Amino acid sequence: MTDQIRDVVRDSLEDLLKRKKRAKLGGGIDKINRQHESGLYTARERIDVLVDKDSFMELGMLNHSDMVGSERKSAGDGLIVGLGKIDGRPAVVQAGDKTVFAGTEGAVHIRKAKKVHEYALKRGLPMFNLHEGGGLRMPDGMGSDGISDKLFPNEMLTHNRQVPSITSILGDSFGGPTWTAVSSDFVTQLKGTCMAVAGPRMLEMATGQQVSTEELGGWKVHASQTGQIDAYGESEEDCLKQMKEYFSYMPLNATEETPFKETNDDPYRLVNHVLDILPNKANRAYDMKKIINELVDDRQYFEYKELFGPALLTVFARLNGRTVGILASQPMKYAGAAGVQECEKATDFICLCDSFNIPMVFLHDTPGFRISNEAEKLKIPTKIMVWNQALAQSTVPKISVVIRKSVGAAYGNMCGPTMGADLVVAWPTAEINFTGPEVGINVVYGRQLQGAENVKEVRKELLEKWAFDSSPYKAAAKHLIDDVIDPRETRKFLCKALEYACVKNGSKSERRLANWPTGF
Repeated sequence: MTDQIRDVVRDSLEDLLKRKKRAKLGGGIDKINRQHESGLYTARERIDVLVDKDSFMELGMLNHSDMVGSERKSAGDGLIVGLGKIDGRPAVVQAGDKTVFAGTEGAVHIRKAKKVHEYALKRGLPMFNLHEGGGLRMPDGMGSDGISDKLFPNEMLTHNRQVPSITSILGDSFGGPTWTAVSSDFVTQLKGTCMAVAGPRMLEMATGQQVSTEELGGWKVHASQTGQIDAYGESEEDCLKQMKEYFSYMPLNATEETPFKETNDDPYRLVNHVLDILPNKANRAYDMKKIINELVDDRQYFEYKELFGPALLTVFARLNGRTVGILASQPMKYAGAAGVQECEKATDFICLCDSFNIPMVFLHDTPGFRISNEAEKLKIPTKIMVWNQALAQSTVPKISVVIRKSVGAAYGNMCGPTMGADLVVAWPTAEINFTGPEVGINVVYGRQLQGAENVKEVRKELLEKWAFDSSPYKAAAKHLIDDVIDPRETRKFLCKALEYACVKNGSKSERRLANWPTGF
């Protein structure tokens, strides 16, 4: 190689390194400093925290806006994407770069997001989205030609739960980041951030309404009212850790079973302590989380939508190393009676588990559904039946345990005998009925009781008359349930039942629910 050729190569290499060095600064050092002063990481710093050391391979580093005059101030066009490993498992990662045009989305940004998502689907890799940003960029999106190819990128329309989609809202997010989040399988939000269709300024200009970002789309709004996030964090590290923990329960894609995790926890361990947790009186509350804690491997589980629909617990855990999704009544909240939020939460969780080959365990202790005038206005009959329909169509293994009460239609929705469960068993403490005797007497004899002089005696007489056998033994005798089990052997039963239920196809489902919407 001549000296002249060497000089050309050297100059080309130096030019490449300069371009990449400049690209790594995003919108410039001043904007990076501003991000740090706000107490937030940059996009690349977030990726570094999320992925395994030295595993990230960035794609599109030299991208920039295709708007004339913006080339040198739009590194990456506001989006960092690439491939990396998370706890040793491969994934596709994208992170909005707030330092470039406030993380807004231009044509190149959108093209990059679409292409990396297509690659994730092609190679069966999960998608991790680290988001903050201001939505569609102006003036890029203005005019009929601007919006026509930029609204609702294709990745949100063709996902069909083929790979897990895992999102963090790590800064104020409007438009595109919000669409991605509410279309994802799991979303966590950093406290102090906002997720909404548009920001407060746009809202005020459009409607005259003045509202703070916290009121508009803060974590409390979404965790307890809308259900559009599944977890929340005090810090970015918390949110990224939650993404990793959720991912640990998931397969890489829908063609695989979930990963097994070795455990020294004996699958046949007796859970003697459950007898101390369950109260002696049938109308006394207890914390179902304590029961779950006794049953699962190493007493570890990951709760999904903790604050939304709190009368129903939805958690991921493991039994003998296998991932399971547990739906459990929570007697500490509304006596375990499900309302509108609980119905939406159950439907969402069932669709998620069935789409990603996760067997389900149901733990009943519910007096029925929480009906009211307000609930009727919020379409609770529809919500109940949508839950019912999702359950009926699910094909992963399902095991059902009636711990205490299981009353009325809720018995079916918690995977009672007619809803496709592999096995339904009960504890000897179980009460299974159309309704409780007290409620039945009030409905049928309400007026008679009001006019009676000796109400207590009449009520007592009616209760004795209405003392239908709600114990599980009547159902067990007719083989309407599969067994009545010793509560101390519940872990042993569940581990054995799952082993047999997963012989033919593992935990794989027919994925009938994969196309269900990600919100209801």
